[in-house]
Amino acid sequence: MSKVTLGTTGITVEKNAFGCLPIQRIPNDEAVHLLRKAFEGGMRFFDTARMYSDSEEKVGEAFAGIRHQLYIATKSHAKTGDELRAHLAQSLRNLRTDYIDLYQFHQATRCIRPGDGSGLYEAALEAKEQGKIRHIGITTHRFEVALEAIRSGLYETLQFPFCYLANEKDLEVVQACKEANMGFIAMKALSGGLLTNAKACAAWLNQYEHVLPIWGVQRESELD
Repeated sequence: MSKVTLGTTGITVEKNAFGCLPIQRIPNDEAVHLLRKAFEGGMRFFDTARMYSDSEEKVGEAFAGIRHQLYIATKSHAKTGDELRAHLAQSLRNLRTDYIDLYQFHQATRCIRPGDGSGLYEAALEAKEQGKIRHIGITTHRFEVALEAIRSGLYETLQFPFCYLANEKDLEVVQACKEANMGFIAMKALSGGLLTNAKACAAWLNQYEHVLPIWGVQRESELD
């Protein structure tokens, strides 16, 4: 399996990442089993979020004792700096860790910047300086927001929808990330379940050497 490095972060993993949104829908023991099986199969990047109910807690239980052997990304949908600090504190408790590899602004509807009045970027930067997070990223479904985030130079990674149904604007975002040496994480690599041929989807994404696809997994058959 090929590897991918997320821009300047230094995070280098197999070109297969585990999307942890779906595990909130299954019992705890099933989720822990799936996560550990994914790790044993070579996956090393696990993406969750404060918004995904108990997903973080399941990730924390699955990887207790082997935390330093993998990368954990989570997200905050906070609207203020104080709310982000609270989200981060809860995420650290849930994940049973003292640091998060990649902390992302979740479903951003604008490019969050220092001095924009929200205090969000300042709170994230403070957490990075304290060692609570190692890298700052942003996720969005909006083309213009994605391009602005890339051009801002404020973010180390972008998470954006990308699969073989991509249009010209999607490809423009991916190329802009490459030119900026910014990590690109492909959410909805199976188009939210619309696409069912995982091998074809993976083969298509493999042509983009800087793209890390995230596969949302809920069942063991999907992981297999």
